[in-house]
Amino acid sequence: MKTIFLDRDGVINQNPPDWGYVRTWEEFDFIPNTLKALRDLTENGYRVIVVTNQAGIGRGLFSEDNLKDIHSRMLVDITNAGGSIDAIYYCPHHPEAGCECRKPKPGMLMRAAREHNIELSNAYLIGDSTTDIEAGQRAGASTFLVLTGHGKKSYQHYIKATPFQRPDTDTIGNRSGRTADEGLARSSKYRPEKIFTNLYAATRWLLKNDT
Repeated sequence: MKTIFLDRDGVINQNPPDWGYVRTWEEFDFIPNTLKALRDLTENGYRVIVVTNQAGIGRGLFSEDNLKDIHSRMLVDITNAGGSIDAIYYCPHHPEAGCECRKPKPGMLMRAAREHNIELSNAYLIGDSTTDIEAGQRAGASTFLVLTGHGKKSYQHYIKATPFQRPDTDTIGNRSGRTADEGLARSSKYRPEKIFTNLYAATRWLLKNDT
């Protein structure tokens, strides 16, 4: 069974307008066509696992009970749309806690691999940030960047681009052939295999090409 790891904020749901934290279900808003993407992945036999940093808990902005309520309601909507999430892993720690689960460390993916018998070399991680891509590649998974959420900023980071221009097609393609300047941040060496406009576009590509 092929496995898809998904970041949550910026991939499944919209980021809040102030780029803060989704603290309640009322603040949760699915990105357009995400439910269709999850339905299509489920119907085609993919196992979907969410791996998400939730430092708002460690910062005291909301509780783990708040997060569990959000995820419970999210799963109901996904199930009602014909999709399925097999597991959700989250890091509740403050960014300065030094834990092993917060992305860009691969701890959540490694734990999921142990608990679900996942061959990470056959898995994909889809995220919107450089930390997602680094975590996925450190775990040994293939990685896709989406341009929702923080994706446009991440895209500029990877290619040192001038202000972002929306692509004409769903996929921008493989940028891994570009050479990073020495001055780029460490995460620049972890570059996504492909870049897509959103999760639905990435899903369409996978269902057509992942044989």
